[in-house]
Amino acid sequence: MWFWLVGAILAEVTGTVALRFSEGFSRLWPSVVVLIGYGVAFYSLSRALAGGVPIGVAYGVWAAVGVALIALIGALFLGESLSWVQVGGIVLVIAGVLALELGRTSHAA
Repeated sequence: MWFWLVGAILAEVTGTVALRFSEGFSRLWPSVVVLIGYGVAFYSLSRALAGGVPIGVAYGVWAAVGVALIALIGALFLGESLSWVQVGGIVLVIAGVLALELGRTSHAA
């Protein structure tokens, strides 16, 4: 089930990076990658949910890891800025997702 969630994250990140290059869907191939990326992302997310990952945890992990990866890719490869405040925000988002997962585990015990 976590395999599907990782696939959803990678597909969504790929689609989002391609969205940057699609120039408002005016370039064909980046636009095709966007559509395929998001299609695979939602399919994979649905498989993770069907496999038993709780929706709050799945969406939280998907969103947090996706945001972190996109911010890092933007800063490292696309010439976008990333301030320490933004890095702190990403850390807080990831910490919140971890709290969701840890809260689920301790509550079930």
